[in-house]
Amino acid sequence: MWIKVQQFTSKGVQVCLFSHLHGLSLRWHLDRRTGDVLRSIDRGTSSINNLLSYILFSILPTICDIIIAIIYFVSYFSVWFGLIVFTCMVLYLTCTILITEWRTKYRREMNNQDNRAKSRAVDSLLNFETVKYYSAEDYEVHCFEEAILKYQHCEWKSSASLALLNQTQNVIIGSGLLAGSLLCAYLVSEGQFQVGDYVLFGTYIIQLYTPLNWFGTYYRLIQGAFVDMENMLALLTEQKEVQDAEDAQNLQLTAGQVEFDRVCFSYVPGTEVLRDVTFTVEAGQTVALVGPSGSGKSSILRLLFRFYDPQRGSIRIDGQDISKVYQSSLRSYIGVVPQDTVLFNDTIGNNIRYSRVTAGNQEVERAAMAADIHTRILELPQGYDTEVGERGLKLSGGEKQRVAIARTILKEPQIILLDEATSSLDTQTERNIQASLAKVCTNRTTIVVAHRLSTIVAADQILVLHNGQIAERGRHEELLVQGVFTQQWEKYGKCRGVSFLCSRTTSSGQMCQSSGAEAIMLLGMFW
Repeated sequence: MWIKVQQFTSKGVQVCLFSHLHGLSLRWHLDRRTGDVLRSIDRGTSSINNLLSYILFSILPTICDIIIAIIYFVSYFSVWFGLIVFTCMVLYLTCTILITEWRTKYRREMNNQDNRAKSRAVDSLLNFETVKYYSAEDYEVHCFEEAILKYQHCEWKSSASLALLNQTQNVIIGSGLLAGSLLCAYLVSEGQFQVGDYVLFGTYIIQLYTPLNWFGTYYRLIQGAFVDMENMLALLTEQKEVQDAEDAQNLQLTAGQVEFDRVCFSYVPGTEVLRDVTFTVEAGQTVALVGPSGSGKSSILRLLFRFYDPQRGSIRIDGQDISKVYQSSLRSYIGVVPQDTVLFNDTIGNNIRYSRVTAGNQEVERAAMAADIHTRILELPQGYDTEVGERGLKLSGGEKQRVAIARTILKEPQIILLDEATSSLDTQTERNIQASLAKVCTNRTTIVVAHRLSTIVAADQILVLHNGQIAERGRHEELLVQGVFTQQWEKYGKCRGVSFLCSRTTSSGQMCQSSGAEAIMLLGMFW
């Protein structure tokens, strides 16, 4: 029966916490330390199971043992023996509680250092490639060793304070046993007790102190369990920054018109990323966001997807304020192709199918064809069943980006957000993907973030952002006669797609020609 209770409790806590973590805002997830969170969850879950077990099967029986023993000593021997046992019990429990409370800080510090050590290990393993790039293996091992040494120092404090607690408990128990034995021996010498009474007293007092000793141990373990749960409970108390309104309704998407009305937003109070941003994307139109890094382009996409809520202004889809609709309803109509694609450690097929888990194999293959990756997948030994590895590291950057595009195509959203969707692709593949995206985006509202200005020439409207504000807006040919966009076009737009040859001399004296990436590398190294 207890196994069922334990499993039910463990499942309930973990599922509740997992659901809560997924409900937290993007801001919290950007600041989290993955190893710390995972360690807190593991330790907190096991401590809850231990806590229930200690209370039900140890603490309650021990309290019953102690109460029955005191009543028996008072009734069979005398009130003095009951007083000795009671005084010993009070001193024992008081000492246990006080010292345990005092040493709690060492336990808490030990847990924090344990979290840091595990976080350091997880971060190092997740960034394996970076470690290799800079030959930092020895540095990472040294940092991990330092984290372990700090943890062991805190562990020593916790263990030493535990030894102090145990010795103090032994002194109290020994003193109570000595006092009771001397009193019993005195009464035997006076003829009031028999020798058998002395033996009986010693037997019973030892049987009493055994559960009393366990009581102190279990109290210490319970206190430790509460400390272990602190980090997990702190996760549960994290407030959700973006929440559904009490009167929220499902989004009723009819056309797909998107409106930003005087939107102001800041990640840090006092530093606005967007200031009075106002624009409208008509249903079926494509709007491009351009501008230097930090001008607020990606922030607009995050606000529309409701990763954050603006401090002022409103965002509407078909006239409905997105802060008044369910987040799940809003996001079901929006497809996103991010610039930095992270895949699950699963098969390519399942990664594409993630946007619509009920999709069949043929639908997945059609989406892969549209993303120009179907042929590449078939070249792999296991095809669509190929494992992509941790965060998709077995695939190239371009392959991961095409998987993300296929995933979005499979979702068939009404509103599409492209955040540098082709930044990791070569020229020919990018042209193929642009043609596929053009088909996908037909009659769908599309917002594109682009640094390559040549990719958004055909946009219905281009918004030029500068310092969080819309500096210019219009079509490509209209903006070419203005200031900010013209400067960016002169710098970045015209050079897109230019190929060149670089001549160099080989060791044999012959001239050879290099193009593309090799030429760029040579330029950076020698000229």
